Amino acid sequence: MKKIARVLSIAALAIGLSGCIGAPIELTPQTEQRLLEQPPIRFLLTFDDGPSASSFWNPSLQVLDALADNPIQPGIKAVFFLQTRGPRGGGSDIGRSVMRRQQQEGHVLGFHTATYWHTNHRFLSPDELEQSLTRGGSDIAAMTGAAPSLVRPPFWSFDRRTAAAYRQHGLHILLTDLSANDGKVWGITMSPRRRINLTRQLSEVRERIAAGQLPAVDGVIPVVVTFHDINRYTARHAREYLQILLDSAKATGMRTAAKPFYDDHQALERAALARTVDHSAEPVHLPGLWDWLWDSDSH
Repeated sequence: MKKIARVLSIAALAIGLSGCIGAPIELTPQTEQRLLEQPPIRFLLTFDDGPSASSFWNPSLQVLDALADNPIQPGIKAVFFLQTRGPRGGGSDIGRSVMRRQQQEGHVLGFHTATYWHTNHRFLSPDELEQSLTRGGSDIAAMTGAAPSLVRPPFWSFDRRTAAAYRQHGLHILLTDLSANDGKVWGITMSPRRRINLTRQLSEVRERIAAGQLPAVDGVIPVVVTFHDINRYTARHAREYLQILLDSAKATGMRTAAKPFYDDHQALERAALARTVDHSAEPVHLPGLWDWLWDSDSH
């Protein structure tokens, strides 16, 4: 009952908060000075829940088109966290063809699920979790020639047991700094006030960067951003989202690298691994209300 109450509460809160996103944190002279001592940022794009198996205007393919051809930085590479066995995802012929294109175009393929549904790993038995991790690793290795090194737990939900299972499979947990809130949460598609939402979140990340809490990799600080490539709204506005990220950086006083997005597979993978939970000395905080929902203090 406690968990059901939490689910209902977060649904209500999500609706309520969609209209009252706070203003960005004010940039103080002290923070501005500290930023001068830090490297520039580079946005590390990630996409959850794909690939889409749609035969009509496939949103995953539209996202790939936007990353490859856009007016800001053509050839952007991203991390795709995949549902490898979903019948409307990687378990279909169309889904597998999308995964092959992602691999061929130099993106990083990470693990999300290998169950029939988008199942919380914490709700799987040890045997079910082991089977899912084994299958997912094999599915991705069949595409890339190597087992995946990155995992994003469904619903951001993990605990000591599932984290230990990930480690046994060589998987490192990548969370996020910014979330477009464009995923579907129990039937709710959230994409409210996307510009102010990302600007607010980036202002919070800016404070962490000014405090020296985020690592630099290859001379830049990777800032992880999460979208969902199965969301048609996201797919239609993918190029616009790239500009919004740049506008948010300017609005919050953040300096971006000459190349504000990753366009090299190996550099992208190095940056992602450096931002994983097991490579961080900072406490784990999940995005938004997920921290409260999943009792992240137990991680």
